[in-house]
Amino acid sequence: MPQDDAPEAEAHGPSAPRARPAAPQGLLRQMEELMAALDADRSRLDADLRTAEQTPGPSPAPAEGEPRRP
Repeated sequence: MPQDDAPEAEAHGPSAPRARPAAPQGLLRQMEELMAALDADRSRLDADLRTAEQTPGPSPAPAEGEPRRP
């Protein structure tokens, strides 16, 4: 058995690190689209929360023993 074959055979064993194929451009574009959609959703949620903070809601019920406020 030539010595050149032994290291190559070991390199393909279960403990050998596997080379990752380069990510296709389609995957990168899909991730960019998903990030843009997520950012738009976050912006909409932020706007909704800001609107809710500015709009006075019903007063919370007083705790037991506290007088009611007008």
